Amino acid sequence: MEVSKRKALSIEVGMQNSGLGVALATAHFSPLAAVPSAIFSVWHNLSGPLVATLFQRFKNEDAPAAAQAPARG
Repeated sequence: MEVSKRKALSIEVGMQNSGLGVALATAHFSPLAAVPSAIFSVWHNLSGPLVATLFQRFKNEDAPAAAQAPARG
């Protein structure tokens, strides 16, 4: 898989897992059991953009060299 796809997948999976945790805890346990997943859902909404910004600074090894070079103009 290309580096850019791996970056996107790593962010998306974490956010989906915390949402799934809230849904499963609410469905099968008391609402109090959903609190840890709910807290991490908020955390993922804060840390996701930070990680995306960090990933943006890493170059994609799979991309052609011309696509990675900054535009000059």
